[in-house]
Amino acid sequence: MNFPRPNSGLSEAEQQAAMAKTMENAMQNCFVKSAISGVMGFGMGGLFGLFMASMAYDTPYHTAGGAGTAPITSLPLRQQLQHGFKDMGQRSWSTARNFGKVGALFAGIECGVEGFRAKNDLANGAISGCLTGAILARNAGPQAAAGGCAAFAAFGLAIDAWMRQPKDE
Repeated sequence: MNFPRPNSGLSEAEQQAAMAKTMENAMQNCFVKSAISGVMGFGMGGLFGLFMASMAYDTPYHTAGGAGTAPITSLPLRQQLQHGFKDMGQRSWSTARNFGKVGALFAGIECGVEGFRAKNDLANGAISGCLTGAILARNAGPQAAAGGCAAFAAFGLAIDAWMRQPKDE
């Protein structure tokens, strides 16, 4: 990328236009799109995981150290809070990682499919969703990969169709 130099003889408006074009070109890069989606997915997954962990009933509040130990309610408040926050942090981190992985993978594949097909239509979301779902479920066997493909393709198609609807103004 060629950033305009401050003393290149361009006016301020020309420098701003050149910078805008450079930023636009960067946003069309598949690696950049994938990285941004991964980071945003990680952040969103962290918030979602934090919320879900705070609402979960299968947390270590039932026992302090696992099966056969004293209930956590018998511990002092400080230790109860430590157990709870540790569990919430672990669940949030796990969900954030998963959301980030799915976001980066889907965005990268979609960008690649769009470039390969040289089209921007609903099929890109379905193809990308299918590939993403199959890749994520590959370790569970071919049947799971096919199910992941179908589920993610339907989800990708539904989201893409919803995003393409005309906006009410």
